[in-house]
Amino acid sequence: MIELLERLCKANGVSGREENVCELVKNEISPFTDNVFIDKNNNVIATLGDTQNYNIMLDAHIDQIGYIVTYIDEKGFLKISPCGGMDLRTANDSRFKIITDSGEITAVVCCMPPHLSDGGEDKAPDSNSLYLDTGLSAEKVKELVSVGDTVAYDITPAVLLNDRFTCCSTDNRVSCAVLIRVAQLIKESPVRSGVTFAFTSQEETYGKGASTSAFSIFPNEAIVVDASFARQKGVAEYESGILDGGSMICISPILSKKISDNLINVAKQNEIPYQLEVTGGRTGTNADKISITKSGIPTGLVSVPQRNMHTAVEIVSLNDVENTAQLIYEYIRSCI
Repeated sequence: MIELLERLCKANGVSGREENVCELVKNEISPFTDNVFIDKNNNVIATLGDTQNYNIMLDAHIDQIGYIVTYIDEKGFLKISPCGGMDLRTANDSRFKIITDSGEITAVVCCMPPHLSDGGEDKAPDSNSLYLDTGLSAEKVKELVSVGDTVAYDITPAVLLNDRFTCCSTDNRVSCAVLIRVAQLIKESPVRSGVTFAFTSQEETYGKGASTSAFSIFPNEAIVVDASFARQKGVAEYESGILDGGSMICISPILSKKISDNLINVAKQNEIPYQLEVTGGRTGTNADKISITKSGIPTGLVSVPQRNMHTAVEIVSLNDVENTAQLIYEYIRSCI
């Protein structure tokens, strides 16, 4: 699992530019199914079993947050704007990689030295003031970089103590790893229902991938897997889960109560740790899009607890990853 997460988190896939991670995910799930393809919307779709009889869609968005190059000035500095919900407080201390057609270019954010500052730069930078410095001349930058190229954190994944894993894109590559693990479990011990795995694009920007894939697949039901807030300093208990506490099963008006209740029952029956997450309206995930596709798709939501969301140092528990995969597998087994 560590090696799988490392491969997934290293892959480039800022929202709208998921091609690299799509190929990786296709290769990772291929050993468990002969039916996998990448559609025209950068969704990786794979099926196992008889989907004509009963089809359960499992969704995990494949894209990550990042930036997009919007302008190159006369000195060769690159103006960037957020592509997804970036935490701008972390920008000044981060190293980035610009993903161009010819390869990656390392860059850092231009920062005012504290010796020359009046303190006004101490707060989070405004998105309009973000510029990258590659160290290259203006002529070379304009030769290598184009407006519209995407920018991602340049961070090496790491394993922390107590079975913790940290990187910049565990939201939502951790859920991609969950789905690949579920496919492995089904391959080892088949289930009666058909399962369609949808690794979907652009969740961080508009949800295009979930909308289009759910419309095309139109399953009998769906379960979305995502990352959600884990307990840490400053985060209230009532709006967060606990690392190593198990999957966060969501209860929301937009979700199917039947699916949520069944997930809870399956967790209890199989002694799989779980915790509840309650929202009074939309969930802010692909579940919102999928549940209202066509005439409606009964949808559930299961999340992996994650600290430091939308930063370069997101943290998840490897135990939660495995327990989430086990919960979804046992749920599928119980369906028909």
